[in-house]
Amino acid sequence: MIDSIAQRVDPWLSLLARVLMAVLFFMAGASQIGHVKAFTDTLAQDGVPPVIGGLVFWYLLVSGVLLMLGAATRLVALSQAGFCIVSGILAYSDLSQSTDMVMLLKNVALTGGFLFVFLHGPGRLSVDAWRARFA
Repeated sequence: MIDSIAQRVDPWLSLLARVLMAVLFFMAGASQIGHVKAFTDTLAQDGVPPVIGGLVFWYLLVSGVLLMLGAATRLVALSQAGFCIVSGILAYSDLSQSTDMVMLLKNVALTGGFLFVFLHGPGRLSVDAWRARFA
């Protein structure tokens, strides 16, 4: 019974899951529009070179949009998994602070979600699926 329900809602829940995960990246990038210099300066305080900060801004926006659309999904999901775990370790390394612990665990959980998307693909409601039909 539950498998039948899951099969019927799979395309829609796959889309919803991708969008929910991508919103975090997209909104993080979009919130910096007009403030990229301040964003790179903030990252520089954590030892990130300014040029990397600019790339991070674009990565957040572009990868968020690609995941929402389900385009290059597996590659994007794998890169976001790596981004989440690396940025989590770099930014939230003071585990004596409860906020850092929670934020690191959030990044760990997101990494798991992105790895799941990498393994299972974008689902039927995606640019990748549309392109596969015409390939």
